[in-house]
Amino acid sequence: MNQLLLLTESVAPAATDAAAAAAEQGGVAAMLVQFVPLVLIFVVFYFLLIRPQRKKDKAAKDMLKRLSVGDRVCTIGGIYGTIDSIKDDVLTLAVGQDKVKLVFARWGIRNVEESSISNDTEALV
Repeated sequence: MNQLLLLTESVAPAATDAAAAAAEQGGVAAMLVQFVPLVLIFVVFYFLLIRPQRKKDKAAKDMLKRLSVGDRVCTIGGIYGTIDSIKDDVLTLAVGQDKVKLVFARWGIRNVEESSISNDTEALV
């Protein structure tokens, strides 16, 4: 009987440890179920918002880096001109028939015009 009592006492802590481990695994699974939607939301935001914006920023940065004398550009203010000179981050644009010189920062250029723009006074190429 003494041996049976010792055997029961040694089995009881093992059973409680097994039950605690099972409960802990259930807690981990519940935490994972809670975090899965958050991870999915982050993945969706990354592919729909963050990644395309990074590509757009990289393309704009490359365009600004490739500017050269003679390029026909449009500024962020809507002024069309031809690059007359470039010195570091400062561009001089020739604008209009009189070739008025305007000075702009490099970041002030919106895009390089690939097609010709014409108005009543001159064809802007």
